[in-house]
Amino acid sequence: MQQYGSIVILVVLFGLMYFFMIRPQKKQQQKHQATLKSLQKGDHVVTIGRLHGVVSNIDRAKGLVTIDCDGIYLDFDLNAIANVTRPEATVAPKAEAKPAEATEKTDDEAK
Repeated sequence: MQQYGSIVILVVLFGLMYFFMIRPQKKQQQKHQATLKSLQKGDHVVTIGRLHGVVSNIDRAKGLVTIDCDGIYLDFDLNAIANVTRPEATVAPKAEAKPAEATEKTDDEAK
């Protein structure tokens, strides 16, 4: 009877380990692979060595990406990309028309 109890405890522990450790890691890997598949020229990236740059060229057949780091072009393996941020379209905010207020007080208002 005791050996069935210990087997059940081991199965429960492996189940908990799967749901708290293995499953989230698989989801994170799938998300990273999807990010690498959607990588495109002009994206800002950070490598696993914490080098920041902009994607200049992608060669998916060889699994290489060329990164522009302030005029220096470096080739990296696609899996060396840790983080990708896409540049937002720079749009100037619309200036709201506000009535011009007098900044100087007249002699009558000062008294």
